[in-house]
Amino acid sequence: MTEFQDVLASARRSAVHLEMRDSYMLDDPAFVAWQRGEGVDPVVQWRPWVDLIRETVARGVVVRRARIVSEPVSEYIRWEHWTTAMNVAAGEQVRWLPRRQATGLALPGNDYWLFDDETVMVNYFDGNGQKPEHGYDVLTDQQVAKLCSSAFESVWERAIPHEEYQP
Repeated sequence: MTEFQDVLASARRSAVHLEMRDSYMLDDPAFVAWQRGEGVDPVVQWRPWVDLIRETVARGVVVRRARIVSEPVSEYIRWEHWTTAMNVAAGEQVRWLPRRQATGLALPGNDYWLFDDETVMVNYFDGNGQKPEHGYDVLTDQQVAKLCSSAFESVWERAIPHEEYQP
Protein backbone atom coordinates (compact mmCIF):
# COMPACT_ATOMS: atom_id res chain seq x y z
CA MET A 1 0.00 0.00 0.00
CA THR A 2 1.33 3.47 -0.85
CA GLU A 3 1.63 6.25 1.70
CA PHE A 4 -1.28 7.99 -0.04
CA GLN A 5 -3.45 4.91 0.39
CA ASP A 6 -2.43 4.68 4.06
CA VAL A 7 -3.33 8.32 4.73
CA LEU A 8 -6.60 8.00 2.80
CA ALA A 9 -7.44 4.83 4.75
CA SER A 10 -7.04 6.80 8.00
CA ALA A 11 -9.52 9.49 6.89
CA ARG A 12 -12.73 9.42 8.90
CA ARG A 13 -14.79 12.28 7.44
CA SER A 14 -13.28 13.98 4.42
CA ALA A 15 -10.63 13.95 1.74
CA VAL A 16 -10.34 16.99 -0.51
CA HIS A 17 -7.98 17.57 -3.40
CA LEU A 18 -7.06 20.93 -4.95
CA GLU A 19 -5.42 20.92 -8.39
CA MET A 20 -4.07 24.17 -9.80
CA ARG A 21 -1.95 23.24 -12.83
CA ASP A 22 -2.99 23.23 -16.49
CA SER A 23 -1.04 20.07 -17.24
CA TYR A 24 0.56 17.12 -15.51
CA MET A 25 2.80 14.35 -16.80
CA LEU A 26 2.23 14.92 -20.50
CA ASP A 27 3.93 11.60 -21.23
CA ASP A 28 1.19 9.68 -19.37
CA PRO A 29 0.39 6.74 -21.70
CA ALA A 30 -3.37 7.24 -21.25
CA PHE A 31 -3.11 10.92 -22.23
CA VAL A 32 -0.90 10.07 -25.22
CA ALA A 33 -3.40 7.39 -26.34
CA TRP A 34 -6.27 9.88 -26.02
CA GLN A 35 -4.31 12.41 -28.12
CA ARG A 36 -3.97 9.74 -30.82
CA GLY A 37 -7.75 9.22 -30.75
CA GLU A 38 -7.59 5.76 -29.23
CA GLY A 39 -10.74 4.83 -27.36
CA VAL A 40 -9.98 4.32 -23.69
CA ASP A 41 -12.58 3.75 -20.97
CA PRO A 42 -11.34 5.81 -18.01
CA VAL A 43 -13.21 3.66 -15.47
CA VAL A 44 -11.47 0.54 -16.78
CA GLN A 45 -8.11 2.34 -17.24
CA TRP A 46 -8.01 3.49 -13.61
CA ARG A 47 -9.78 0.54 -11.97
CA PRO A 48 -7.53 0.57 -8.86
CA TRP A 49 -8.33 4.27 -8.29
CA VAL A 50 -12.05 3.73 -8.86
CA ASP A 51 -12.05 0.83 -6.38
CA LEU A 52 -10.07 2.81 -3.79
CA ILE A 53 -12.40 5.80 -3.94
CA ARG A 54 -15.53 3.63 -3.93
CA GLU A 55 -14.28 1.87 -0.79
CA THR A 56 -13.46 5.22 0.81
CA VAL A 57 -16.86 6.72 0.04
CA ALA A 58 -18.57 3.52 1.25
CA ARG A 59 -16.95 4.06 4.68
CA GLY A 60 -18.62 7.46 4.87
CA VAL A 61 -15.71 9.66 3.79
CA VAL A 62 -16.76 12.55 1.54
CA VAL A 63 -14.26 12.91 -1.33
CA ARG A 64 -14.20 16.22 -3.20
CA ARG A 65 -11.86 17.49 -5.92
CA ALA A 66 -11.59 21.06 -7.20
CA ARG A 67 -9.59 22.12 -10.23
CA ILE A 68 -8.53 25.66 -11.05
CA VAL A 69 -8.05 25.92 -14.81
CA SER A 70 -7.04 28.53 -17.35
CA GLU A 71 -9.45 29.23 -20.20
CA PRO A 72 -9.43 28.43 -22.95
CA VAL A 73 -8.37 25.11 -21.42
CA SER A 74 -5.23 23.22 -22.40
CA GLU A 75 -5.47 19.97 -24.30
CA TYR A 76 -4.52 18.20 -21.09
CA ILE A 77 -7.44 19.79 -19.21
CA ARG A 78 -9.82 18.75 -22.02
CA TRP A 79 -8.60 15.19 -21.53
CA GLU A 80 -8.86 15.52 -17.75
CA HIS A 81 -12.44 16.78 -18.10
CA TRP A 82 -13.25 13.73 -20.24
CA THR A 83 -11.66 11.34 -17.70
CA THR A 84 -13.53 12.95 -14.81
CA ALA A 85 -16.40 10.58 -15.58
CA MET A 86 -14.18 8.06 -13.80
CA ASN A 87 -13.86 10.24 -10.68
CA VAL A 88 -17.60 10.83 -10.54
CA ALA A 89 -18.37 7.13 -11.12
CA ALA A 90 -16.10 6.33 -8.18
CA GLY A 91 -18.05 8.68 -5.90
CA GLU A 92 -15.97 11.86 -5.98
CA GLN A 93 -17.64 15.23 -6.19
CA VAL A 94 -15.74 17.37 -8.70
CA ARG A 95 -15.89 21.08 -9.48
CA TRP A 96 -14.03 23.36 -11.88
CA LEU A 97 -13.03 26.98 -11.26
CA PRO A 98 -11.93 29.13 -14.19
CA ARG A 99 -8.68 30.82 -13.10
CA ARG A 100 -10.13 34.30 -13.78
CA GLN A 101 -12.60 33.64 -10.96
CA ALA A 102 -9.84 32.67 -8.51
CA THR A 103 -8.49 36.23 -8.21
CA GLY A 104 -8.80 37.34 -4.62
CA LEU A 105 -8.43 33.85 -3.14
CA ALA A 106 -5.53 33.00 -0.85
CA LEU A 107 -4.13 29.78 -2.30
CA PRO A 108 -1.23 27.58 -1.22
CA GLY A 109 1.64 27.35 -3.70
CA ASN A 110 1.14 23.65 -4.48
CA ASP A 111 -1.56 21.11 -5.19
CA TYR A 112 -2.56 19.07 -2.16
CA TRP A 113 -4.85 16.55 -0.55
CA LEU A 114 -6.33 17.43 2.85
CA PHE A 115 -7.67 14.67 5.07
CA ASP A 116 -10.15 15.43 7.89
CA ASP A 117 -8.92 19.05 7.96
CA GLU A 118 -5.81 17.75 9.78
CA THR A 119 -3.32 16.05 7.49
CA VAL A 120 -2.04 17.66 4.28
CA MET A 121 -0.30 15.73 1.52
CA VAL A 122 1.41 18.37 -0.60
CA ASN A 123 2.14 17.34 -4.20
CA TYR A 124 5.17 18.72 -6.04
CA PHE A 125 5.71 18.88 -9.80
CA ASP A 126 8.50 20.32 -11.89
CA GLY A 127 7.93 23.06 -14.47
CA ASN A 128 6.94 20.47 -17.09
CA GLY A 129 4.37 18.82 -14.84
CA GLN A 130 6.51 15.79 -14.04
CA LYS A 131 6.46 14.43 -10.50
CA PRO A 132 9.95 14.15 -8.97
CA GLU A 133 11.06 10.93 -7.28
CA HIS A 134 9.80 12.13 -3.90
CA GLY A 135 7.00 14.35 -5.12
CA TYR A 136 5.08 14.91 -1.90
CA ASP A 137 5.28 15.76 1.78
CA VAL A 138 2.83 14.77 4.50
CA LEU A 139 2.28 17.59 6.97
CA THR A 140 0.30 17.77 10.20
CA ASP A 141 1.03 21.44 10.90
CA GLN A 142 -2.37 22.84 11.90
CA GLN A 143 -1.64 26.29 10.41
CA VAL A 144 -0.98 24.67 7.02
CA ALA A 145 -4.07 22.46 7.37
CA LYS A 146 -6.18 25.50 8.24
CA LEU A 147 -4.89 27.44 5.20
CA CYS A 148 -5.52 24.47 2.90
CA SER A 149 -9.02 23.94 4.30
CA SER A 150 -9.91 27.61 3.91
CA ALA A 151 -8.47 27.74 0.38
CA PHE A 152 -10.32 24.62 -0.70
CA GLU A 153 -13.66 25.80 0.66
CA SER A 154 -13.21 29.19 -1.03
CA VAL A 155 -12.54 27.50 -4.36
CA TRP A 156 -15.41 25.04 -3.87
CA GLU A 157 -17.92 27.83 -3.23
CA ARG A 158 -17.04 29.57 -6.52
CA ALA A 159 -16.45 26.47 -8.64
CA ILE A 160 -18.82 24.94 -11.18
CA PRO A 161 -20.05 21.35 -10.68
CA HIS A 162 -18.56 18.93 -13.18
CA GLU A 163 -21.94 18.20 -14.79
CA GLU A 164 -22.34 21.91 -15.62
CA TYR A 165 -18.79 22.83 -16.62
CA GLN A 166 -18.07 22.84 -20.35
CA PRO A 167 -14.44 23.56 -21.20
